[in-house]
Amino acid sequence: MSKAGAPSLTVDAAGLRVAVVAASWHDQVMGGLLDGARRALSGAGVTDVTEVRVPGSFELPVACARLARAGGYDALVALGVVIRGGTPHFDYVCSAATDGLTRVSVDTGIPVGFGVLTCDDEQQALDRAGLPGSGEDKGHEAAAAALATVVALRQVEGVRASA
Repeated sequence: MSKAGAPSLTVDAAGLRVAVVAASWHDQVMGGLLDGARRALSGAGVTDVTEVRVPGSFELPVACARLARAGGYDALVALGVVIRGGTPHFDYVCSAATDGLTRVSVDTGIPVGFGVLTCDDEQQALDRAGLPGSGEDKGHEAAAAALATVVALRQVEGVRASA
């Protein structure tokens, strides 16, 4: 695992409204991902946060789509974990979650922070969950990426509006 090349995504996102959608499988990993997302949102000045829990990563796209269609959210953050097993189930769930979340973002224009861990084993997930001793904090990274994308898109829109 490598953090080499990771951008610093520090933005002022005060006033943004964000929904965090999190799967329920793997309590310890999900707790770390949620805490990381909360830290990123709080650190960027976001105070209007809705949290929604769904059963698993497969359900993330439909929940994000419903929230995006409901309106009022500037960004969504999707958090989940899929751990490889002995069947193709891993591939199907990872593909469905990735494709579905991409579709939500592209179809609605609302940035979706992708915080779905796709790991070979539980230790890899724990190492990425932002827990004490973890090497990475993917919940924080997903939330920061969603906020930075909102800010970047607003800057582009502001340039076009003043031209």
